[in-house]
Amino acid sequence: MKELWKGNHAIAEAALRAGCKFYAGYPITPQTEVGEYLSGRMPELGRTFIQAENEMSACYMLQGASSTGMRCMTSSSGPGFALKQEAIGYLCSNWLPALFVNVIRWGPGLGSLDSAQSDYFQATRGGSNGDYRLVVLAPASIQETIDLIYESYEIAEKYRNPVEILSEAALGQMMEAVEFPEFKEGPKQEELDWVWNGVGDRHKFNHGTPLYADKPRRVREKIALMEANEQRWENYLVEDADYVIVAYGIPSRTSREAIDKLRAKGVKIGMVRPISLWPFPWKAFDEVKSDVKAFMSVETTDAGQLVEDVALAAKKSGRGAAPVYGLFTGQNFARPSEIVEFVERVMNGEEKEVF
Repeated sequence: MKELWKGNHAIAEAALRAGCKFYAGYPITPQTEVGEYLSGRMPELGRTFIQAENEMSACYMLQGASSTGMRCMTSSSGPGFALKQEAIGYLCSNWLPALFVNVIRWGPGLGSLDSAQSDYFQATRGGSNGDYRLVVLAPASIQETIDLIYESYEIAEKYRNPVEILSEAALGQMMEAVEFPEFKEGPKQEELDWVWNGVGDRHKFNHGTPLYADKPRRVREKIALMEANEQRWENYLVEDADYVIVAYGIPSRTSREAIDKLRAKGVKIGMVRPISLWPFPWKAFDEVKSDVKAFMSVETTDAGQLVEDVALAAKKSGRGAAPVYGLFTGQNFARPSEIVEFVERVMNGEEKEVF
């Protein structure tokens, strides 16, 4: 039976059902309810909750928990994730799985409390030093948030690499009817050949290879494997589309309504909705007509971030001749009527392409 749940509370409950045994975090709006919920729920289940003294400490605590084989998690918003970057780089370089949840709020620095997608570059390019990638998943509904979190630990442990759920303030604060999966347990410590077990065994870099031995090749191989296997997307009416919108998260919901309105007017238009932001699902563009007339990135950023990956994916799929346009709305979601007007301006040659 479906129940009405707030997005942030659903994040927390989904992580517990996915096997999270350790959480460390620090309050920051608009994700504070994640930690608030876990502070009461985790002791009920005999699990560990820590409110750290700051975001950096919380992230380094994950390093210790993960190295012993515990499924662990932290959550924050943009300013908090800026502080976590060094520790994220260490988790990646030490091949340690973990779950991060970023409930994005708009703006640089301290920003504001408005919902946005302005941390796209931070998540998909990485803000720490060194060579690494996070698997980044972007839900468009609270139910999809639950489903992706439930899968995240398997992904993280498969590649021994952190996974980040890129949510948005609106998704964290809104309520929707959802269903939760059953509780599942993570692997036992003795089933993992890479953990620190407290009896002198060395942490292994990758299945018996000592840390840093042949590191560059193994990092390349892992990134290539994640890119090949973890691309996720949903395509909507792209098979015959002359125009294709690319949008994720909340903007994909208003874009879908705009597409239905344009289809009713006879415009052949569809949408590629990335679910994995890294690896970016360039394979989704193979389903688009080879003679597509234009791509349009609809995103809640100030100057465009997703649009760069749209252009790269178009080129990689052999559709790079099509111009790429961008509707960037800052901290305000584009209403379906605004998207319809934007598409019509593109069709009439009144918009300048970004690429």
